[in-house]
Amino acid sequence: MTAIKIGFIGLGLMGRGMVANFLKAGFDTTVHDLYRDAAEPFVEKGATWAESPRALAELCNVVFTSLPTPRDVEAVGFGPEGLIEGLCEGSVWLDLSTNSLETVRSAHARLAARNVQFMDAPVSGGPRGANSGTLAIWIGGDKPTYDRLGPVLAAIADQPNYIGEIGAGTIAKLVHNMASTAINAVMAETLTMGVKAGLDLLPLWKAIRAGAAGRKRSFDVVGPRFLQDNVEVPNFQLRLALKDISLALDLGREQDVPMRICTLVQQDMIEAVNRGWGERDSQSFLVMQQERAAVAPFRLSAEEVEAVMLEK
Repeated sequence: MTAIKIGFIGLGLMGRGMVANFLKAGFDTTVHDLYRDAAEPFVEKGATWAESPRALAELCNVVFTSLPTPRDVEAVGFGPEGLIEGLCEGSVWLDLSTNSLETVRSAHARLAARNVQFMDAPVSGGPRGANSGTLAIWIGGDKPTYDRLGPVLAAIADQPNYIGEIGAGTIAKLVHNMASTAINAVMAETLTMGVKAGLDLLPLWKAIRAGAAGRKRSFDVVGPRFLQDNVEVPNFQLRLALKDISLALDLGREQDVPMRICTLVQQDMIEAVNRGWGERDSQSFLVMQQERAAVAPFRLSAEEVEAVMLEK
């Protein structure tokens, strides 16, 4: 691991920020994506292009993937010209995707037979965090390998955390995403209730932020998008959020954990996707609550939201 050569597959909204930070930190970096055009800005800055996952793995000893679905991870890792055909003994593959527990445990087992470490390493922080290097990374897998990768992880995250054995990072991420999505749904219901009962949105939102739960900033996440009716251009696509929530509920069923509230949230998200909103922002399903209550869409200005969020 003394001469670290990084490979990165998946140059979407999250991946490109992380690759930029690897290059900024001076790491030898090779990239691959379905679309060569996505890689050009990084090749111009010194990254190497690989024609396939296998070709990338042959050049690198620390590989990162940031992909939309478990099926994509499976294809990149184990399909034709996949990573498994090029990863050498002693190399490491960290999957940054929000994945399924079954997929990460299966990948770990298959690669362990080749003396390759697979680690589930889902991230949180969105494109802004990816660009600024202020991500949380929740890692499951071999602890000594995690310890050796400290300088690598520090290039893209200010809060890398070892959670436990393989799958631990995935469980933590699914819990986080399910909780945050359910909180958003509750915010949509309660703010709609308050507005229909006669309060103006801005003073209502400011008021609840000053309460006990609000001081923990539980209510801020709806500000930049839902409260501004800013859900057409996605920060994170609804279809991908639904995938994450469905994985969380699958895990609940596997563990015999009733998740009634979260299942209702999933049903709303499915309805929104069925309306054709899958490519819209993950908060777009919240708009349906306003429709049901016959309340006009919230349209605070960006300046109003920013002013409130700067308050103590």
